[in-house]
Amino acid sequence: MQENRTARLTLLIDPVKKKIFEDICASQDLTSSQVVRRLIREYIQQNAGGRDLPEWLKGSN
Repeated sequence: MQENRTARLTLLIDPVKKKIFEDICASQDLTSSQVVRRLIREYIQQNAGGRDLPEWLKGSN
């Protein structure tokens, strides 16, 4: 089973930080969504504790 990308996460961020973040993402040929998904995945892996994670979420990036 793969990651289901139908859920939406809305967050508020300072406009200046948003612009800098988007510029950095673009300079690496990545979308801001790709980077946020990677950050969330890494955070879950590092902080899951004893939670049962799907196989596709357990491994390294």
